[in-house]
Amino acid sequence: MATVDALTNSSGTSSTKATGYSAMTAEDFTKLIFAELARQDPSNPTDTNALLQQVSMIRGIQSDLDLSTNLKSLVSQNEMASASGLIGLSVSGVSMENARVTDIVKSVSRTNEGTVLNMLGGARIRMSNVDTINPEGVA
Repeated sequence: MATVDALTNSSGTSSTKATGYSAMTAEDFTKLIFAELARQDPSNPTDTNALLQQVSMIRGIQSDLDLSTNLKSLVSQNEMASASGLIGLSVSGVSMENARVTDIVKSVSRTNEGTVLNMLGGARIRMSNVDTINPEGVA
């Protein structure tokens, strides 16, 4: 395919960020196609249909990746909303220190490991490690 030079604007800076295909616009893909067509060997021209299929496939893959990212975000938001509904209730589960804990949920945090319940006694339980919820809120 074409070099990155084909994707620069008149000031010489790149029109896309270094985040890959997700940062590319339809205009960037058009520039890429024209750059490849301009550099082709006239005695052995590139099959335009094959080129368009490749571009379409790349965009399809990127769409799938974007969908996956959005679904992960939605699951994270849903987990946070569910966890916030547990504040004031008694829950049981395995703490982040691998100890069995039954306590009242004081607050909820979002961490790199996911949603975490902060208990009154100081223990922390990942939402995924909760196995019992007592709706009366009494330990």
